[in-house]
Amino acid sequence: MAADETLVGSVCGTKETTACDLECRGVTKRFGSFVAVGDVSFTVPRGSFFSILGPSGCGKTTLLRMIAGFLQPDAGDILIKGRSVLDEPPNRRPVNMVFQHLALFPMMDVAGNIAYGLRRRGVPSAEIVRKVEDALERVGLPGYGAKRISQLSGGQKQRVAIARAMVLEPDVLLLDEPLGALDLKLREHMKVELKKLQNRFGTTFVYITHDQGEALVMSDQVAVMNRGRFEQVGPPPALYYRPQTPFVAGFVGDTNRWRGKVLTADATGVKVSTDSGLTLLAVSAAGMSPSAGDEVDVFVRPEAIALSRDEAGLGTLDNRMGGEVVSLLFNGANSRVLVREKNSGGEVDVTLPQAGEMHELKPGAHVHFGWRADQALCFPASGGDEA
Repeated sequence: MAADETLVGSVCGTKETTACDLECRGVTKRFGSFVAVGDVSFTVPRGSFFSILGPSGCGKTTLLRMIAGFLQPDAGDILIKGRSVLDEPPNRRPVNMVFQHLALFPMMDVAGNIAYGLRRRGVPSAEIVRKVEDALERVGLPGYGAKRISQLSGGQKQRVAIARAMVLEPDVLLLDEPLGALDLKLREHMKVELKKLQNRFGTTFVYITHDQGEALVMSDQVAVMNRGRFEQVGPPPALYYRPQTPFVAGFVGDTNRWRGKVLTADATGVKVSTDSGLTLLAVSAAGMSPSAGDEVDVFVRPEAIALSRDEAGLGTLDNRMGGEVVSLLFNGANSRVLVREKNSGGEVDVTLPQAGEMHELKPGAHVHFGWRADQALCFPASGGDEA
């Protein structure tokens, strides 16, 4: 991990732990011989939106359940605002949780759902009414208290679940893939709404998801998790443009990948002979120092590739080749073009904006394409651990 991304915000280091709402130190959880979470350490600055992104089975839900207190770690410590909560049961921890299926009570109206936790705490009735009305106002549902849960849309139910959790004023709100059950259009809308709600409440959100789009859009910081460990932690642009491991390069965003061997490597870049017979110019990923003969993977983003009807249109790009359009997929703001490289026969994924003549290409068209060396990242071959 790069020096500037080792901690999630330098204020969360040992010098000023009180600036953190959540800190995990070497947290480990095993189920028999299987290590579900292995020696994970991270810190979350106060009032931030922190996402844990990873594929199914990577350990992210197990980690969230340990923070909530539903599971006990086998090693390590969990601190909230600088205080260990390992000995506290879930109902006494200053956290609350929103689940994927929301777990709203259908027999209660909206106000009853939001008031449930307050009544359990013995809060006076007059104060409950005030807090419920305030929570509804803050989630954009004023006047909805008397409505039944069955009368609400999917997005409104999400807001009620948030209000029910936030009315208890937790230090940290844990969200376990809460958008997973929504249809695509509503999910896209709720990404923006969740970030707005987090800003409005000013509460620390810890959000887990397997959907990179959710993590990149909403988060201040993202931890990419794989096989029980964090691969990289940083702001979304750093993960996308400066991945530090082959897994992050392959999992965060779309990418083209070639495997090959290093021909030469120096301060100016790396020349790679790919298994498909291409010779590519690339740069080393941060912290990597490949040598001649090393097996490597080269990653190139589809949007980094320029496409032209003639080779002259590529200018002085370092990597240039010709090919034939296999297919085009219209995707609203852009088009996805699959091109078969003429010499190797390999297929390359290219993303083009709709503006300009190239989006009018047809399958079978002959084209030229290329990219700069600094848009191709070279990693040691991942040995099957790629996304």
